[in-house]
Order: sequence, then structure tokens, then C-alpha cells
Amino acid sequence: MTANQRTVNVCQGTGCISAGAEQILSLLKAEVAGLNLSDSVLVRGTGCHGLCQAAPLVAIEPDGILYAKVSPDDITDIARSLLPDGKPVERLFYYDTVIDRPLAIFRDIPFYYKQQRFVLRNLGNIDPDSIDDFVNAGGYGAARKAVTGMTPEEIVEEVKSSGLRGLGGAGFPAGRKWETCRVEMAEQKYVICNADEGDPGAFQDCAVMEGDPHSILEGMIIAGYAVGSDTGYIFVRAEYPRAVARLRTAISQARERGYLGKDVMGTGFDFDIHIFQGAGAFVCGESTALVRSIEGGRGIPKAFPRPRTTEIGLWDKPTLLNNVKTFASIPVVINNGGASFASRGTETCKGTAIFSLAGNVVNTGLVEVPMGTRLREIIYDIGGGILGGRAFKAVQTGGPSGGCMPAELLNLPVDFDSLTEAGSMMGSGGMIVMDQDTCMVDVARYFLDFTRRESCGQCVPCRVGTKQMYDILDGICRKEGRPGDIELLVELGESIAETSLCALGKSAPNPVLTTIRYFRDEYEAHIIEGHCPAGVCSSYQ
Repeated sequence: MTANQRTVNVCQGTGCISAGAEQILSLLKAEVAGLNLSDSVLVRGTGCHGLCQAAPLVAIEPDGILYAKVSPDDITDIARSLLPDGKPVERLFYYDTVIDRPLAIFRDIPFYYKQQRFVLRNLGNIDPDSIDDFVNAGGYGAARKAVTGMTPEEIVEEVKSSGLRGLGGAGFPAGRKWETCRVEMAEQKYVICNADEGDPGAFQDCAVMEGDPHSILEGMIIAGYAVGSDTGYIFVRAEYPRAVARLRTAISQARERGYLGKDVMGTGFDFDIHIFQGAGAFVCGESTALVRSIEGGRGIPKAFPRPRTTEIGLWDKPTLLNNVKTFASIPVVINNGGASFASRGTETCKGTAIFSLAGNVVNTGLVEVPMGTRLREIIYDIGGGILGGRAFKAVQTGGPSGGCMPAELLNLPVDFDSLTEAGSMMGSGGMIVMDQDTCMVDVARYFLDFTRRESCGQCVPCRVGTKQMYDILDGICRKEGRPGDIELLVELGESIAETSLCALGKSAPNPVLTTIRYFRDEYEAHIIEGHCPAGVCSSYQ
């Protein structure tokens, strides 16, 4: 790419590809070549642009123009707009329903300008299969700075001062975890990236792996140097074939350039990364289950009390385990400093929160906002409000183990602590918006059905208790509810949360408990009044 060259960035995220973006990319390359524009125009595929609702997406830089819902019939017009005397294709501008007019420049679209993208900084801006694109965007600069100019202690202190908390859902302070692993005395240590994203409605880890795989590798390299490890693993779902392919390409390129392998960047530090594909068990997102799976065992969590993986982890060696988004944040922390990172967010939750915004909302897609941003701003300002102008009813955060927040909590700050206090959780970052026609009893049944099926079966509270809760919910939805069912659900849910061995069981009752807490009237309508207020449960029609 030259200084005077225009760039056509064609989104190749999963959402856009499902809408035909691969054909769009191929046709645009051919059309640009046919117009003899190849010397002045670079057409490339990129990662997810975020605004999945408007797929397929094509962005023109440095103009800043965004074309939405592009079809093969639009290719000729887009290519001709790139001629010296070409005009933008106005019919393809994104139409903002809130302000009721089209917007040509993507930076003017509320979905984008309301966000602060740090973890997602490169998505849509680089070719994920090109290490040169990544390096030209500043990639591996943080790794070089860390490995050649900082001590492991200094790196850990920078991560601690950033206030970064694990973005896989637990929210444990990353710096404390790194320090615990660093001080462990062992000849062998491991670094693991948890990319086992299994929540229905969550796709941000997938998007980062597909759109910016080198950022994950860079974060892991820094982590390996900081804690004294020479081996890393990325545990990724086999259901993410495109992400696996991109990671493999990135690892190969990083080895060729000397960022991975023996004598990293000529420093004498050895570090390499391997990919392990999981078989799709939701419970393997739990740290000890994930470790057992890599070891070749059955993916079931270890019982409490147990040592942390930073003490006894993979093959009984000290192991640092963080999420995709956590590792992708590390280069930002090292480049800009921990204090700069900590300047965003809340007093106790620093940095940004990343969500997969889905459901009955105008703008579905990938969202990154400062910790503490209100639910209302995400759903209405960024998300564009409820589809069809319908009334908002609830938003479910944190995946199938999260909770459902009602309209009266729309001003709730989105951070680890506020969501937990309200009965939900950050989780892996799913955010599903529901409108007035949603039955909350049916929603609770749906999510509990998922978690009960995904239980590893090791402990009775989770294996048996979630089945009992599901049967009661199913009966309520089938017009077989009885007085006392609500109280029994609460008793079972609280007992399961208190006595289960791992986070799957402890959080599985959340959708039920929060829907009873905030939508108890719907349960009572089903059981006492004999009708489903939303008209969803067929037995009541």
C-alpha cells in the first residue's frame, strides 16, 4: 500500500460472509483490475467491521465512506466511484433510522462514534492474513518493547496498574494472576489462551481471532516473557474453522519473522504457540476443565478446594490462563502504559467492555465501550433502539448463565460489579435484547435447557438440580404450573448456585432467578391466571 493509494476494505467477518461478502471481494478485485485501477486502489478482505445488521459492508479509505448491504449488482458502481472523477454511490450509504437520513461517513454513524475501540482496534482496518498489515499498524511493537526493554517485574507492574480484569467473564485482576504465576518456582510454565467461546449469541472472541489474530499472539508473547514460560496454547472451538485457519497462518508468519520460536527477536527468549481444538463442550470454558481437555482427559472441572491453575495447571505446572480479549488488550497496556488504560472505565472496572449485541435491536453487531457505559446508551444510541419501534422489555447479559435486566434497569452501568449486583454477569459478552412480545418464562426455560444439556454431570446439584428446574419451567410453559412452583424454583436455584462445583452450575440458575425477580407477574399469570401475557406459550392460546 502506497501513501496515495485508496483502500477498499471488504468485511470478511462471519456475518458478512454469510451474506455473500466473499463474492463481493472477488468481484471488486476483478472490477478494479478491469478498470486499470490496481496501482491506485488496494482491495482487501478484513475482519469484522462490527455493524453486522448492514452486511455485507465495504469501506473506502481514506475517504471514510461506508457502503452497507452491498450486492453483486452494486460492484460496477462502487468500482467506478473509485475513478478520478467518480462519485460516491449514495444509494448504498447506511440509513440511520434514529435521525431518519443516510450517512456516508462511518465515523458519523452513532453505532461507531459512540464506541471506543481498543481490543477491536484493528478489526476492519487490516488484512488478518497479512503480518505486514499488522506490523504497519504498530503490531509487535509492544512485544519488542516488553522483551527488549522491560523486566518481567516491570511488565507485571504495568498490567497491575492498568486495572485490567479478565475479559472472559470472571473479571479477576489480570495483574494479580500474572504476578502469582511469575513468582512460582518451576522449570516449566505454560500460557493458555481460552478461546472456547460457547455462549449462544456471543461472537466477539471469534471476531478477534478471525480479524486480528496477531494481537492475541503478541499478548501471549508478552505474557510468556513476563511469567517465565516458553510454551503457549490457544484452546479454540473446532466449530470456528475460519478462526483456526487464521490463527495457523498468523503463527506460521510470526515464526518466519522471528516473533515466535527460538531466540524471539534475537533476545535469547524462547516462546512458541500451539493450537488445541476443543470438541465443543461448553463446560470446557472453565479453566480446570479446559486444562484437563488439553491433557487428553475428559473436560470436567476439578472439585473444590483446589489450587489455582497459576500454581498447578497444565500437566501440574504453573499456568497462566486468560481470555482472547484479555490477551488482545495487553499490547495496548504496554504501548500506552497502565495509567492510560486505567483512565477509562470506572473506579473498580478499568478499560472497555466488548459485547455481541443481538436480538430485537436495530443495529446488531460487535460493540466496544468504556466500562460503566449505561445499558440505555448501548441499546438505544449504539444499537439504534428496538426493531419496528416496539417497546423494550429486557436485555440478557452474560450468555446463558447471565441474567435478564428489565426496563427499569436501563440506566445500569455495564461493568463486572454492577451487573453482578443486579443478578447478572459480564460473562463472555453476549447481550441479547428482547421486545414486548417476549415471554420471560420461555426465555428462562430456553437458557436453562442449554446449561442443563451442557452440564458435565460430575456434581448432583448441577446434573439433577438444573433438570428439576427445567421440568418445572417446562410445565409452567405447558399450562401445567402449580402454586408453589415459583418458590420451589427460587429454592432450587439458590441451592444449586451455592453447592455446585464450578461456575457453570453456580451461574446456571441466573436466568430463572432474575426473571422471577423482575418479571414475577409473568410467572403468576401462567400459573394462577392461566395465560401467557406475551402469547408465546402455545398451550395458553
